[in-house]
Amino acid sequence: MAASLHAAPAARAVQPPPAADPAGGGLSLEARLTAVEAAMSVRLDEAAVAYEVNTAHIDTEPVDLADVITVPLTPTLQPPPQPSTPQPGTPVAALLERARARMEADGWCAGALRDESGSVCLLGAIRKEAGGDRGLEADAASVVLDAIRRRFGDHVDSVPSFNDAHGSGRIPLRMLGEAASMAEAKGF
Repeated sequence: MAASLHAAPAARAVQPPPAADPAGGGLSLEARLTAVEAAMSVRLDEAAVAYEVNTAHIDTEPVDLADVITVPLTPTLQPPPQPSTPQPGTPVAALLERARARMEADGWCAGALRDESGSVCLLGAIRKEAGGDRGLEADAASVVLDAIRRRFGDHVDSVPSFNDAHGSGRIPLRMLGEAASMAEAKGF
């Protein structure tokens, strides 16, 4: 009779029901947990042996982690990404594009200009990129508010209230990009 190449599945160990205590109380919780742990250990040992048998024919080479890990483990140490589009020619549009890139790099937050992890809100990104030029910052915030009101209506009171009304930075980030395009088109 020819031997089969496939290993037959091991017979499962059947655990007998726990014997009742002669006093009529049954097994204690600790005794039942110990019995289950022993049964699981037997099953895990059987599974490990079955795995070794089933994979013994697979030829593998050790993997050098230096060949696999090629990127930095901490992405926060990377420099912020450069905008993929050319810098707009107007000062406000350029500021808004830099603010969008800053928010992408640092992350978005609500309720503060900047949180403890370094994430920024709409106005925080504009302020950070304006570099202290309050006039340029005010012009950029005005363009962002105009872009927000065009898309969402005149009921939006301010840039911070719009930013704080969202649960993620997806829409505020998009509004910075739209505002940059609008500022470029208007020559701001």
